[in-house]
Amino acid sequence: MTDELIRAVTLAQTPDQMVTAVQNLAAAKDPAAIPTLIAVFGYNNPPAAVVAVAGLIELGEIAVPQLLEQIDDYNYGARAYSIRTLAAIADPRALDVLITVAATDFAPSVRRAAAKGLGSLHWQQLKLPDSQTAINRALDTLLFISQDTDWSIRYAAVVGLQALAKITDVQQPILARLQTMLATDSEKAVRARIQLARTNLGF
Repeated sequence: MTDELIRAVTLAQTPDQMVTAVQNLAAAKDPAAIPTLIAVFGYNNPPAAVVAVAGLIELGEIAVPQLLEQIDDYNYGARAYSIRTLAAIADPRALDVLITVAATDFAPSVRRAAAKGLGSLHWQQLKLPDSQTAINRALDTLLFISQDTDWSIRYAAVVGLQALAKITDVQQPILARLQTMLATDSEKAVRARIQLARTNLGF
């Protein structure tokens, strides 16, 4: 059954046929579909890619190893979908990739997806002291990119910092950074997002 659904994706002749085939494959919720759903990210068919993202998120943690292995270094659109999927699944095995991408990737959309994901990983899946080390690494990366020259990256950093601030141990440095940014950031949208973060955190 899944083999036939995979074949339908590879044989799709038009963009609409591709979307339908990917919808059918994602609906099967079969781990055997994971490589094909990831491959769809590179097909230059955004509606099909969005369906593939949703299907992989639904499959969850079982998709993480293959997502990490198959990140496309040459196609930033495909890479953005992979990072967005990893961020949504929130498995801490994605930490190293999210840190690297958030700090150094050349594509702003990919960096933004990674930054937002860094604050929301399922830290409880890690044991102490690994969880504390991982949280601190995420914090350091988000604090670093909150000083980026691109305002959209700073905005994404604020989203990530707000999510991370739910962890009491790191709340103080996050609130201090948000306070500094509120006073110094030149971009109105970033300052508005900081105000929202502070309100949501109860400050």
